[in-house]
Amino acid sequence: MYDDTSYIPVLGIHEFRKGQLAGREEFLFNELHGERHIDKPHKHDFFIINLFESAKGVHTIDFHDYPIGNKQIHVLFPGQVHTWKIKPNTTGYQLMIQQNFFERFAPFFRFSFSNYINHPVIPLSNENFNLLKYEFDAIKDELNAANSVSEIISARAAVVAAIVSKEAEHVFTDLKVFQSNPRLANFKALIDKFYKEEKLVGFYAEKLHITANYLNILCKTHLDVSATKLIQQRVLLEAKRLLQTSDLSIKEIAFELGFVDHAYFSNFFKTQAGITPTQFREG
Repeated sequence: MYDDTSYIPVLGIHEFRKGQLAGREEFLFNELHGERHIDKPHKHDFFIINLFESAKGVHTIDFHDYPIGNKQIHVLFPGQVHTWKIKPNTTGYQLMIQQNFFERFAPFFRFSFSNYINHPVIPLSNENFNLLKYEFDAIKDELNAANSVSEIISARAAVVAAIVSKEAEHVFTDLKVFQSNPRLANFKALIDKFYKEEKLVGFYAEKLHITANYLNILCKTHLDVSATKLIQQRVLLEAKRLLQTSDLSIKEIAFELGFVDHAYFSNFFKTQAGITPTQFREG
């Protein structure tokens, strides 16, 4: 299927039903055994929670490489681009969840979704791995039951979300920054909403009812980057996603991201990424 807003090919949950060990229309359980490779970057329109038991490899999420290791959770949100190279003798488990079902237990993740998107890999203590493994198995059993009950599945998924959040608190290094500075959290949310149309700090500062200079001071003081850089980072991420996962021309991508012409976009990309859009796409 295709995402109507950006023309990026997206994999739906139905494409994973063939290999499912247990599932309903809105929720699948699968296992990961042995060597696996995803070489072509792609996106999903559903949520994935991967629980790795014993594993080695590399999981690339939004163009950042994360080592795959024992006793980890990897959380993927719709729209994130990923590939992976999983080495032999790996054991893991997957929950694939449609968005409308995910919303039933989403509040139990406790923290802003942007934190999980920025830190998608969460190491687990032995105790919490065992708790999660128990819940994953219980979800699989309920999915396989002849008269499975969706409320039981969502309740167990809520427990999974709560345990993941308990461990996530240790790795969300920017969490306290945004908790103590709600303006910065609101700024990041506004960037996600408007980055294609609005690339000037003044627009966001006005929305936040502060001056552009003060917003810049907040970003440099607490995040060690300028306000402009945060906007540019979001634009660059989407540019990379489009270059890797769509058949749009570079000119069409420039238009999609709100640039006035192809040359302006190419100069922006090369300044930010160090290579041209064409080199990134071919590399």
